Amino acid sequence: MGKRSRQRKKEHQKNSKPGGRDSRDNAGWGAGYADIVKENKLFETYYKELGLVPDGEFDQFMESMREPLPATIRITGYKSHAKEILHCLKNKYFKEIQEVEIDGQKIEAPQPLSWYPDELAWHTNMSRKILRKSPLLEKFHQFLVSETESGNISRQEAVSMIPPLLMKIEPHHKILDMCAAPGSKTAQLIEMLHADMDIPFPEGFVIANDVDNKRCYLLVHQAKRLNSPCIMVVNHDASCIPRLQIDSPDGGKDTLFYDRILCDVPCSGDGTMRKNIDVWKKWTTSNSLHLHGLQIRIAVRGVEQLAVGGRMVYSTCSLNPIEDEAVIATLLEKSEGALELADTSAELPGLKWLPGVSKWKLMTKEGQWYNDWSEVPANRHTQIRPTMFPPTDAEKLAGMKLERCMRILPHHQNTGGFFVAVLVKKAPMPWNRRHPKVCVCTKEQLSSSVAQPEASPVETPLPGLPLEDGEGGEMGVKEEAAEISPKEAEAGDLIKEAKVCGPPPNKKMKLHGFKEDPFVFLTADDPVFPPIESFYDLCPDFPKINVLTRTHEGKKRHLYIVSKELRNVMLNNSERMKVINTGVKVLSRNSDGEEFGCAFRLAQEGIYTLFPYIRSRIISISVEDIKVLLTQENPYLSKLEDAAHQQAKQIGMGSIVLRYQPDNSSSDGPQCPIELCGWRGKTSIRAFVPRNERFHYLRMLGVEVFRDKQEIGGDRRKSDGNVCTSEVLKGSSAVSFKLVLKTGVKVFLHIYISISVQM
Repeated sequence: MGKRSRQRKKEHQKNSKPGGRDSRDNAGWGAGYADIVKENKLFETYYKELGLVPDGEFDQFMESMREPLPATIRITGYKSHAKEILHCLKNKYFKEIQEVEIDGQKIEAPQPLSWYPDELAWHTNMSRKILRKSPLLEKFHQFLVSETESGNISRQEAVSMIPPLLMKIEPHHKILDMCAAPGSKTAQLIEMLHADMDIPFPEGFVIANDVDNKRCYLLVHQAKRLNSPCIMVVNHDASCIPRLQIDSPDGGKDTLFYDRILCDVPCSGDGTMRKNIDVWKKWTTSNSLHLHGLQIRIAVRGVEQLAVGGRMVYSTCSLNPIEDEAVIATLLEKSEGALELADTSAELPGLKWLPGVSKWKLMTKEGQWYNDWSEVPANRHTQIRPTMFPPTDAEKLAGMKLERCMRILPHHQNTGGFFVAVLVKKAPMPWNRRHPKVCVCTKEQLSSSVAQPEASPVETPLPGLPLEDGEGGEMGVKEEAAEISPKEAEAGDLIKEAKVCGPPPNKKMKLHGFKEDPFVFLTADDPVFPPIESFYDLCPDFPKINVLTRTHEGKKRHLYIVSKELRNVMLNNSERMKVINTGVKVLSRNSDGEEFGCAFRLAQEGIYTLFPYIRSRIISISVEDIKVLLTQENPYLSKLEDAAHQQAKQIGMGSIVLRYQPDNSSSDGPQCPIELCGWRGKTSIRAFVPRNERFHYLRMLGVEVFRDKQEIGGDRRKSDGNVCTSEVLKGSSAVSFKLVLKTGVKVFLHIYISISVQM
């Protein structure tokens, strides 16, 4: 630690108030802002006047907003062993929690969210301090942390789970998540895409976008936990995200239109006051006024890229109609019947929500109210726009059916505040059906028009926008001529020569942030494939052209694979988009393997994608074999049961697949298949499984895993006289994990894992 860091630490300790940590802990899970007063008179005045909260419930609404938000977890639903995790939670951890008493009071066990399908989402009010007070609760907390890192459980706010559920995802859908970071909703979309785990490559895919380059890497971390070949993370401004091309079946080019779009826009976040405590002091009505235009631009760009018949979910964590119904009303009005609000009232039984409103007014931060655009003085026209008010035509307003929007209030089901609306596209957007105007312009007028940004459909009738003159995309929409021409550079010259008043030629994409390594697809005849195909006896239909690497030169260290549809997108749009990450790792170079016939070993991340194509080097293992492989570092082959031992002896040295197949006639053991990557040595065998996944599979087998609370040092002596020793090197620390096998007699096994620590 540097001198300045030590000095800051001392000053912090000196100035800290007594009981500061206890104050944060007592505030509940996720709290820590004890000094912030949860009062905002402007907020109360504004929402009282709007009347969004039912009569007689406002005090209850405000009281709920001041309470800490319950912690909510979601079990990833696409993996075949999601039911095993749920079974483990309900029959072990939740049962044990019910028996725990803290300070004479019984702990309230987690409860399932009544509206989430199949009991795959749960919430609890336990604080971090309570979790530390009982060994059983500490084990529960460690279970949550470990399973979260493995991608089997996600910590996600309850209301955040709603938009993906309303999208009605099918495995063949092409999905765009416009403002995806930090990625909890994206993970849900990926899970739904992989609803059938027997299909390694669903026809659909998810493109997850975010404007912030740094937040894109948080998004990558979330997506990587799910090990999907059908996810791509890109970095663009959602309000002008590029339109992409794909190869069409007839050999031409088509515009990519998405079947489903999630438009979870940036917002003022006043529905998050329960977890983002500083919103209390920062909230003002100006926030919504500043964001309104951006929200419309993002939503407009979304519906432009939505396929006819597709569904776009618009959502915010704000309760403000300026950011909610006003944006939806603007979209519906400008669409001229191309969009309509879907009736979702029966789609999530058990969820309590209020219908959208059709009347609202606007307040400035000084407290000035405006009921209509006509009341707004001219000097306010730059901050306040006509689209912020309800439509004045009563018949048109009634036809919008804004009551189909959903507003979730915190006090109804102990959640955060949220707004969601589901839009269905019935026809191409009107500004895409109009042909550009042709006029004779002077040289000065032409240069002036080219210097201006492309007109917004919100402000003008939009002559000169791309054509959308048919039934589109997969649902029949034709190419949009002005944007999909393969010779876009020449388009600008044609405009100049013909003097057509149209949008300016596309500028070269500016890339910000870290420069990514290239994504290089291998050809089917690449020399890397024959040894791999021979060694693992891959099926002839293995999609070699979907395999990519991240370097143009030198040896290929890792091989990744993507779905056929994402490959199509990447090959046709390398100059249009900035890809941060895509694909799942299936093979890694291992120089030791060259002498055995293959320089690449299998990677656990992609084993569920690659396994359907592997026809050799597979060892069938039992529950007891898995326990041996995951609790012993390098067990001898003789430690395996007879069947697996005989199979292992028939296989040469090198990378292998260890497969467990459930016995349908017996209820013992997990009721789902398990595939593990391993290595067959000369006399031993080992599993190449990351630590958290190792613990995950052990828990599925009835093995209890938890961390021993021990001081980091040389010798560690337990009270029972056993000596646990672990060599601690400079710059490293040893972490001890205790595994308790549930047999007649408890057997204690210790695994010591050396973890590098940067000093």
